[in-house]
Amino acid sequence: MKSPKNSRDGRTRIIEGALRRFSQDGVSSTTLASLRQESGVSVGSFYHHFASKEHVFGVLYAEIQGMYQRAFIEELRRHESARDGIEAIVAMHMAWCGEHPERARILISERPPRREEPGGPEVAEARRAFFREVSDWWRPHMKDGVLRPVAPTMCYVLWLGSATEMCRLWFSGAHQPTSEEIQDLCQAAWNSLRVP
Repeated sequence: MKSPKNSRDGRTRIIEGALRRFSQDGVSSTTLASLRQESGVSVGSFYHHFASKEHVFGVLYAEIQGMYQRAFIEELRRHESARDGIEAIVAMHMAWCGEHPERARILISERPPRREEPGGPEVAEARRAFFREVSDWWRPHMKDGVLRPVAPTMCYVLWLGSATEMCRLWFSGAHQPTSEEIQDLCQAAWNSLRVP
């Protein structure tokens, strides 16, 4: 009879093992040997599914990014009011990171794969589609004079930069955010992005 570990296919076991290793040790410190050991696959099985550690990271990062972006867009679409949407996304970001700490560590701590790297084209295309959807929600509020016109990078920093830094402190064990602090982060994001 197969053990639960061996009953899952090799690709799934490699991705699950990579999630654990990359989130704990970082991508640069994770070796191919430790990935194989964590997932319990042979050299042949590993290379049947992936060409390299970087290939595993590219696939995993794209999956994590997609999961996060879907949650973000689903939450954003629930809110017609600019303030409700801005604040709800900060709360969603904190909740998502708390529910998926291994994935969140990778998403906020690792550099995304570049276009020429494994997973890079998929990550770049998903990011473009994501920003289009966010812009479609943002634009009417900007035209109504409620939200400021800001470039995508600055929008991210003002909207989620403080919350992401709070998550880094949380993951390092330095500080557990309280509900009041999360509400303060929501308020700070709104104050940064609204038209005064």
